[in-house]
Amino acid sequence: MPIPDDLTTLALQEKELHFPQFDHDTAWALGLILRELAVARKLSIVIDIRRFGQPFQPLFYTALPGTTPDNSRWVLRKSNTVARFHRSSYAVGLYLKHTNTTIAEKHSLPDEDYAAHGGSFPLHVAGAGVLGAVTVSGLPQREDHNLVIEALCLQLRLDHQSLRLPTLQ
Repeated sequence: MPIPDDLTTLALQEKELHFPQFDHDTAWALGLILRELAVARKLSIVIDIRRFGQPFQPLFYTALPGTTPDNSRWVLRKSNTVARFHRSSYAVGLYLKHTNTTIAEKHSLPDEDYAAHGGSFPLHVAGAGVLGAVTVSGLPQREDHNLVIEALCLQLRLDHQSLRLPTLQ
């Protein structure tokens, strides 16, 4: 799939996947959806849901069997990207790839703190804006991203098939 087509789909996801409200219970329910999907599919992933701020507020976290501390580091770097740009980490990464640059070159952001790789998505709340991020780490980046989109669609009762990125051949 050409990058411009993916960027169009990612923009649609970011436009459509908004919560009417978001609280601790909403975060917990989203985290459980992701965990249930991962366990049923035997996926080794870390799931993190956080509210932005200094310091950030963790709302849900789990590391499934087969993950390592490195997955937690990826979660932090991907969610930092969402906090900075209020875009999905995959959208940022694909845009940078499309323009043949890196996050360090374009924005002077250190790779040790930011990752423009798929798996982190902004938690956008109607009337409030982006309050946090939901992040997955452990799969190839497009699969991390699509898993998050699937869980968001399930929670928001939206059609996942119309919003997901196609599987690459």
